[in-house]
Amino acid sequence: MAMAPLVAIVGRPNVGKSTLFNRITGGRKAIEEKKAGVTRDRLYGKAHWLDKEFLVVDTGGLTFSQSEEIEIMIQKQAQLALEEASVILFLVDGRQGLTSLDEEIADMLRKQRKPVLLVVNKIESAKQSTAEFYKLGLDTPLPVSAAHGLNIGDLLDKIVSLFPEQKIKSHNGIGEYDAIRVAVVGRPNVGKSSFINALVGEERVIVFEEPGTTRDAIDTLVEWEGKKYIFVDTAGIRKKSKVHENVEYYSVLRSLKAIDDADLVLLLLEATKGVTEQDKKIAGYILESDKALIIALNKWDLVKEQRREGLVNEMVNEAKSQLKFVSFAPIIFTSVYEPRRLKKMFNLFEEVYKNYSMRIPTSVLNNLLAEAQGVNPLPTSGGRKGRIYYWTQSATRPPTFVLFVNNTALIHFSYLRYLENRLREAFNLTGTPLKLLVRARKKKGGR
Repeated sequence: MAMAPLVAIVGRPNVGKSTLFNRITGGRKAIEEKKAGVTRDRLYGKAHWLDKEFLVVDTGGLTFSQSEEIEIMIQKQAQLALEEASVILFLVDGRQGLTSLDEEIADMLRKQRKPVLLVVNKIESAKQSTAEFYKLGLDTPLPVSAAHGLNIGDLLDKIVSLFPEQKIKSHNGIGEYDAIRVAVVGRPNVGKSSFINALVGEERVIVFEEPGTTRDAIDTLVEWEGKKYIFVDTAGIRKKSKVHENVEYYSVLRSLKAIDDADLVLLLLEATKGVTEQDKKIAGYILESDKALIIALNKWDLVKEQRREGLVNEMVNEAKSQLKFVSFAPIIFTSVYEPRRLKKMFNLFEEVYKNYSMRIPTSVLNNLLAEAQGVNPLPTSGGRKGRIYYWTQSATRPPTFVLFVNNTALIHFSYLRYLENRLREAFNLTGTPLKLLVRARKKKGGR
């Protein structure tokens, strides 16, 4: 399994980087403001094009000014993004034309030895020329309008054509096809490195009391009872307000990429602190990434003295309440000082991964559908009644099901949730998200 390609958007202030970022990712994460210098840290988002998934990073505007600390930090942030990028988008302003700052940025990008696409933004008319940008020596300028979506498809075609071939990494000669990749994530100092060392049985990851010691994603290969696992110890994901060092931004990006490239994510929480807002955000990103998930209340040994009756149920119920949007994830207790408890986790990893990869025959699915509709028929809406003709599984990791119906508007999300619950009851699909997609069946004659 290869890491998802990364596309970095760079340029001077106020050329429309955030608008292009939002256009490519299909969201509005980046703040769009006419005032220069609004985007100070790097924002990242997912994008899909031609069956390829990649990450996009929006960087702050480059000025090369050494007069303000914030300007220096922006430049360092952009440099970190460039180091990690597979493809670089150099955005310039087609209305304002070529500037000396554009030339200075072009000089910097030529030293990167990576594919650089020169993108001329704010081109809304064929009368606007991009000829002057050939002076930058960065191949043919690509005219786009991020605000109006013009030529974005052509730009995306070019971007994905430049992605490197996805090669399978190996660890000591062992390929990853037959290994379950587990990303261990959580806030800083929650015990990720100690946890992996306890599982492995030796000191492979640096453990230090100061939060944030682990700054890169570190892979550790483990073989247990004939099964291979690759544990990825990620940097702690901090709140933005608490991210001060440049390397911290880089670490968060690597953590999110580790989640994207994992088969299974282990979210560590501190048993003594319960679920924090930052824990919820991390869980939300895992859910958006469609990954299998296990939630572990770590450092259980610290609350041993408080093991009064009902405490375990209280802590589990509180975690379930705070993280109800990932209710499919099992919640367990862990401690590096309880090896037997840790070793049992390998069985849970295997079970959850099996569920994540499960494929259910269409005949079995439709028998379940008939039973479910017999118990709870589709309700009538506005005098019209929805019909589900059949469903089939279209993909695994996560299990994805397509329902063919008479009218998609008549299938309410609450009924899909009901069918999802029936699936989970029938097949004990703990730990894995499920995707239910609704498609209108074409009538005979193609009408």
